[in-house]
Amino acid sequence: MSRKLLCIPFLLGSVLLTAGSGAQTAPPPSLPAQANPAGPAISLDQAIQLALQHNHSLLAARTTIQQNEAEEITANLRPNPVLLGDAQFLPIFQPKQFSSDYIDNTAQFDLGVSYLFERGKKRQHRLQAAKDATAVTRSQVADAERTLAFNVASQFVAVELAESTLALAQDDLKSFQNTLDIAQARYKAGDTGENDLLKIQLQSLQFQTDVSAANLARVQGLSDLRQLIGYESVSANYDIAETLTWQPVNGNLDDFEAAALRNRPDLLAAREGVTAANSQYQLQKAIGKRDVTGQISYTHIQYSEISLFGQMQLPIFDRNQGEIARSGYAIGQARQQEEFANGQVLTDVKDALENLHSNDQIVGLYRSGYLNEAQQSRDISEYAYRRGAASLLDFLDAERSYRATQLAYRQALASYQLAVEQLREAVGTRSLP
Repeated sequence: MSRKLLCIPFLLGSVLLTAGSGAQTAPPPSLPAQANPAGPAISLDQAIQLALQHNHSLLAARTTIQQNEAEEITANLRPNPVLLGDAQFLPIFQPKQFSSDYIDNTAQFDLGVSYLFERGKKRQHRLQAAKDATAVTRSQVADAERTLAFNVASQFVAVELAESTLALAQDDLKSFQNTLDIAQARYKAGDTGENDLLKIQLQSLQFQTDVSAANLARVQGLSDLRQLIGYESVSANYDIAETLTWQPVNGNLDDFEAAALRNRPDLLAAREGVTAANSQYQLQKAIGKRDVTGQISYTHIQYSEISLFGQMQLPIFDRNQGEIARSGYAIGQARQQEEFANGQVLTDVKDALENLHSNDQIVGLYRSGYLNEAQQSRDISEYAYRRGAASLLDFLDAERSYRATQLAYRQALASYQLAVEQLREAVGTRSLP
């Protein structure tokens, strides 16, 4: 299943909150998450494994494999023999004639067995068609696992961003509270006006709002992630054990495309669909051959005898030509679907890799010096304001720039991690160089 790369802003939209400022050092490449000592913490790999084991939608999909395997048993069954029997010329309406002599010389009794002999190896073709259908179903379930792993990873990144944003907002609120204490002391000393004090007090409301919004995003993100990995698989107070981080991904387009053509289960399902269509075509051709019914009967009327019977439908009008033609066209349909899936795989890989490179460049810009510049600008403005060498407006402006830069950096890291997950989904494996 393909995804438009433009969906990234929407996936991140639920957790891109306006964060506060006040951290005294530039953030490292790995940003701290909000710890939760009360509950167990799980890694991304653990979350994916839990989802593969406990996600109820996936477990329901896996039962289709078992259903197909049961259909293989049905397809391989032979026809049951038919037991025949009758009694004729019984004196039902003349009961006085009932006697052993009458039964032995006048009444007729027949007992026989008939069996349908399938021609054209129908049973073998039915079994092969059922096995090929099971193979398609296995690949489709594997594709559902691939999609689930991507959804879990995307939600995991959203929780990482929410926790990082919450940690930033809490640090900023604490730092800004120190600035507010200094402003109140300067006001009492007569070094600043009441208007400036009111402005900075109102600014603290924004920091408190940021903390509340970030905490809400974290709680909701963990709840949504719990639903994906299996509601009963983790406790209510669980947490994640990883943080937003940047790790380079190596490899070129040709390598990723070759890996995708080998690993993508949706492409494998399309290829197996061609095989299954061919199996259905061979089965319909076999069905076109008429079966023979053989029967052996024992008859007793004055004497005993054995009779043999045979029956076969004459294929004059119905030779199953309609189903043979339909299944032939279905082969062409399956081949076109395989070609489309092949192109979709290559498109997904190229789009995902370009998206990864783009986000990698954005993260590199922040890491190249913009984070330190925003930190230094804020520290200088705060130092000057505390000593009366800068106005309140200059300080608040530097504060807003710092907050915006810090939050944008976290969003860029989240976008980069999500781009890595999209590349993993496009290639069909979580093992990237």
